Amino acid sequence: MNELMAARSLTTRPVVTLGGDAVAHVKDTVCDADAARITGFTLTGRGLLSGPLKEGLPWTAVYALGHDAVMIRDRWDLVSAAAMTAHQQLLRARVLGATVLTEAGVEIGTVLDVVVEGGTGGRVVGFRVAASRRFVPGHTRHRRRVYVPRGETLTVSGRTLVLPEGAVRHVADDLPGFGALLGGVPGRWKGSLP
Repeated sequence: MNELMAARSLTTRPVVTLGGDAVAHVKDTVCDADAARITGFTLTGRGLLSGPLKEGLPWTAVYALGHDAVMIRDRWDLVSAAAMTAHQQLLRARVLGATVLTEAGVEIGTVLDVVVEGGTGGRVVGFRVAASRRFVPGHTRHRRRVYVPRGETLTVSGRTLVLPEGAVRHVADDLPGFGALLGGVPGRWKGSLP
């Protein structure tokens, strides 16, 4: 399994060519929530007063996704941002803040972030959720934040994500623990994620 990353951590990450040229910064993540896949990024210029670019970066053009930068082969990998987002939605608009339910209707909480597979994967493997008191009882002052795997199937209806019952039986408190959960249960999560 590739390294896991929080999608919101990609915001402002520089986009750099293999030749070392800084091209832009990531502005927002574009996703296909129904397919649970990152499809690209909208971009902003590099300077302090730079605004959004009319070009976007499709996921297929990402050479590597690391902690310090998004690598592409060259500037020609960029495409029209309008064409790239025409049938997709920005992560903030569709997923962040969405309610998460189980198939039985139990409220898990609210999506704070999306966990994606780095490298060249781009798969959404889970969510960071502000857990509801019903899902994680005993936390009265602050809502507990947990990482929940998306499971084999994910249903998206408006601003609600419906996860299979089996996916919410295992949660983690941090991203390294979540990675161990997904990779440490042979065949259960690693093999079942599309």
